[in-house]
Amino acid sequence: MTGYIIRRLGQAVIVVLGVILFTFVLAQLIPGGEAKAVLGPKATPTTVAQFNRRNGLDQSTLLQFWHYLDGIFHGNLGYSYKYNQGVTQVIMERLPKTLTLVTASVVLALIIAVPLGILQVVRRNKPIDYIATGASFFFYAMPDFLVGTLLIIYFSFDLKWFPVAPPSDASAWSVFTDPRAFVLPVATLCVTSIASFSRYMRSSMMDAMAEDYIRTARAKGASNRRVLYGHALRNALIPILTLLGLSLPAIVSGALIVENVFNYPGMGLLTVQSAFNDDIPVVLGTTLVITIATVIGSLLADILYAVADPRIRLGST
Repeated sequence: MTGYIIRRLGQAVIVVLGVILFTFVLAQLIPGGEAKAVLGPKATPTTVAQFNRRNGLDQSTLLQFWHYLDGIFHGNLGYSYKYNQGVTQVIMERLPKTLTLVTASVVLALIIAVPLGILQVVRRNKPIDYIATGASFFFYAMPDFLVGTLLIIYFSFDLKWFPVAPPSDASAWSVFTDPRAFVLPVATLCVTSIASFSRYMRSSMMDAMAEDYIRTARAKGASNRRVLYGHALRNALIPILTLLGLSLPAIVSGALIVENVFNYPGMGLLTVQSAFNDDIPVVLGTTLVITIATVIGSLLADILYAVADPRIRLGST
């Protein structure tokens, strides 16, 4: 178990370092560099040279990368000239809002998807199974921005049940204190996840129901409820942990789109606005934080999988 965790930690560190290098190289390839982005296209060569010298941008690329890594390890992600404050401070104001939005949507998606997948197995090849399967394919294929727009048009403009967007000054915990304002963003982020999780849950449950221990339990006279919930469900949930870890990048990227559709001031909206404003330090910082959050989520999912499945702890393939 310890060796497995160490290996996964090593892989996570390599992924994070690779993303840091990749984003740094992309920033270096921007025409005009950070100086032009900050000073504007009308900046003179003299002011550009002064800016580069003052911020160490006239040094070699390797030395700039070393200083960037050193700043990351000390919690310094640079300075945002658009927000006129440190990148770390800007991100810390937005990160909790995205974390609560993503957490609420994932938890709600699992609460809905797991019983739905079980229901499809119980009612396999019945009308409800076909309806749920068709609906999952339909919603899985729909992009998040389209789902959000349709929900706004119908539930906000036509029915006037929910506000178009959460309050711009909403805190990170407003999703729990003022849930009505977050129904549409959370629902938009949930739709694709529910479709994916329910289909996977149905497949995993069907595989579990075909195992030998299920036939043994039935032969011993166990009721259908005990077979379903006491034996099959426990083992069918194990692969969902892996799916959850693999789905985190898609969920986080979906949050980026959802925050822009609903003008929710989280990490996604910050990233897009910074990209439009050529605020390179903030773009690098948000990319790094989102990457680390995704890697940590995947790592936790793998560890939980190893805890749930003894064969992983024994190093079995």
